[in-house]
Amino acid sequence: MRVVRIGVLTSGGDAPGMNAAIRAVVLEAALRGSETIGIRCGFEGLLRGEFCRLTPEDVRDIIGRSGTVLKSARSARFRTEEGRCQAREQIARAGLDALVVIGGDGSFRGAARLAGPNLKVIGIPGTIDNDIPGTDTTIGFDTAVSVVVEIVDRIKDTATSLITEEPRVFVVEVMGRNLGAIATYSGLASGADWTVIPEVPYDLANICESMARNQYSIVLVAEGAGGALAVAKTIKDRLHIEPRVTILGHLQRGGAPTANDRVLATQMGAAAVDCLLAGGTNGFIGVTHGQVKLVDFPPEGAKKDLDLGLYWLGMHFTQTPAQDEPSLAPAANVPA
Repeated sequence: MRVVRIGVLTSGGDAPGMNAAIRAVVLEAALRGSETIGIRCGFEGLLRGEFCRLTPEDVRDIIGRSGTVLKSARSARFRTEEGRCQAREQIARAGLDALVVIGGDGSFRGAARLAGPNLKVIGIPGTIDNDIPGTDTTIGFDTAVSVVVEIVDRIKDTATSLITEEPRVFVVEVMGRNLGAIATYSGLASGADWTVIPEVPYDLANICESMARNQYSIVLVAEGAGGALAVAKTIKDRLHIEPRVTILGHLQRGGAPTANDRVLATQMGAAAVDCLLAGGTNGFIGVTHGQVKLVDFPPEGAKKDLDLGLYWLGMHFTQTPAQDEPSLAPAANVPA
């Protein structure tokens, strides 16, 4: 089956770098003699037949833009067999030979159900959560971690500047409902004092004991580990202080994608087209040990394992002596 017309859509939560992936799909397809049809608003747009032809000129300037120019949406109709039949009819009407789906695990489940003898389907992992089994990383994860690190660095600037009689505690909530990847990586990269994730039981009594000895403490909390408000309440009840709570929410989805995410998205977009033209289907483009390759769609309900070695490395570095109030006096034997 020769692939002449490739459809591309983005589905689920947007992630920085999705546009770079769209661009790569369009450019690689054009170089290989195929046409790209954009599908607006994800699977819901597919059901409505919202198609548009995409040319290299259309995607020339989108590599650095966050979000998705094709827009995204969630579709209850597509989850039904009737809805998927309607989607197949729209695909046939548009003359698509192949479909590239950029999104997370839910999007991949939908993509897998569309693949068949007359339609090749390839997924590209686009989610800031980095929670898809079979790939070391996903488009948008690096940007999300960079955003969190920048914000924690800013909080640390003010935390270290004001000396108070009571310890100051800053609790920052990051995304990660099912996997604590963002919290783990950003906690290690920012030097947060404590990182709370769903994968590891935590002892707030022990954490509070450490906080009481420190001038300030920064705690990163993945939303799936109970959330910042619950953690802050326990700290308040135990230490009788008012923690400062910052819930980053959708700040992690916005902003220009990092160079790493742009490179990753470009690699994955080009690889998706190459796989389709080589006859590949019913899988997604993953990265394993630096190698970009076609991977089977994960089974429904499969969970990705977090690299807990990184988590414990970050926690290992928090086991340092309590912070004394900084002295501005010259150290002994050091010229003033």
